[in-house]
Amino acid sequence: MAADMDTRGAAARRDLAVRAAVEQGLVGDAESAEPLVCLLDTAGIRASAAALTAAFAAALAPGTPVLHAFAVKAAPLVPVLRLLAGAGLGCEVAGPGELALARAAGVEAERTVLDSPAKTAAELREALALGIAVNADNRQELERLDALVAAAPTRSPVGVRINPQTGAGTIDALSTATATSKFGIALRDPGARAWLVRAYLDRPWLTRLHIHSGSQGVPLPLIAEGVRELHALAEEINAAAGRRQVDTLDIGGGLPVNFASDEQTPTYAQYVAALRGAVPGLFDGSYGLVTEFGRSLLGKHGLVVARVEYTKAAGSRPIALTHAGVQLATRTVYAPAAWPLRILPYDAKGTPKDGDPVAQDIAGPACFAGDLLATARELPLLAPGDLIGVPDTGAYFFTAHYGYNSLPRPPIHGFTVTPEGEVHFSLARPAQGLAEIVAEAGGALRDALL
Repeated sequence: MAADMDTRGAAARRDLAVRAAVEQGLVGDAESAEPLVCLLDTAGIRASAAALTAAFAAALAPGTPVLHAFAVKAAPLVPVLRLLAGAGLGCEVAGPGELALARAAGVEAERTVLDSPAKTAAELREALALGIAVNADNRQELERLDALVAAAPTRSPVGVRINPQTGAGTIDALSTATATSKFGIALRDPGARAWLVRAYLDRPWLTRLHIHSGSQGVPLPLIAEGVRELHALAEEINAAAGRRQVDTLDIGGGLPVNFASDEQTPTYAQYVAALRGAVPGLFDGSYGLVTEFGRSLLGKHGLVVARVEYTKAAGSRPIALTHAGVQLATRTVYAPAAWPLRILPYDAKGTPKDGDPVAQDIAGPACFAGDLLATARELPLLAPGDLIGVPDTGAYFFTAHYGYNSLPRPPIHGFTVTPEGEVHFSLARPAQGLAEIVAEAGGALRDALL
């Protein structure tokens, strides 16, 4: 019942926000309004963070150290990182740019984790100097860390990422635990397990193990199987060492998101229940825990609102030409079967639009035929000046802009709704101006190649 109420509340806040965005001139037909705006429901984000922390707190032995580190790649926006930091979350970063964002948001080094399959020596040196946790991806990186740690002792917790090779989900490109995945030490390859145990015994400063076997399209039992492999390896290393050398398990993230409806499923409580069933020892206090969730924290709380600029028909099928396309929903445009999105119709005033359903294409502004958010989607017939809402886009969609046709980055606003139904917007990222596009394209260097 509580989940149903949360779902209805989120949908109601969304509709209020669309109408308010029109009324306040953020989007729409007005001369000063943008044709495209992106919205983040801050109450929903806070609720997801609270659900994550509560699910683990209820299951873990009292006093167990736990860090929930948000995967910055899911929404690389400083105000979002700051909001999540206020909710008790740290950051998982995968490169110098993401680390710079985390530091700009005020996230402490001890609440930051560095993961990447191609860390440079300079990145590793900086992380070790700051005291940031580092997960080594491969044998050569571990050898590089040997030299760095010997040259300058560090307070950084250091671990190794493993690939449990437990199998793929339904989206091959996102499956990180396949037999040939590029990530981590392949645990089932001949000799790999024995090498890993020896690597830890030779390096007393290795105190963590890391895995990330979940992602969109990966079911909970398969995620839990990877974590079970991680826990078993930690037990084996500690038994060989005769002490508790590995003291923290970084179990990654990758909880899938439901894109078919407003329902938030699977939940963090269901995820924890799956882990408890598969790896009960994970929760007995023997190990500190780190998680690295991204999409599941932000995905359901983002909304694209775009104006319908023109409508037409081809082959007798209506087409609505909008300002939302590949620049915002890159994965959907290039892999629509794996990343289907819902389309919510609104009239020009931002009110949900009713009418008989008509199969129509929802097209974006980019100059290639495949720039479609939906094909033959049954919706009330859209007209110029109407709006479409594209929900579930708060992670990996409009937060990660794709510069096709030099389409500008749209503005992003967070919003809150008062008990009286008033909507307040806060700018989280300004719209990109044309001068910025020119500057990024080498405008100041126009004669450089003459």
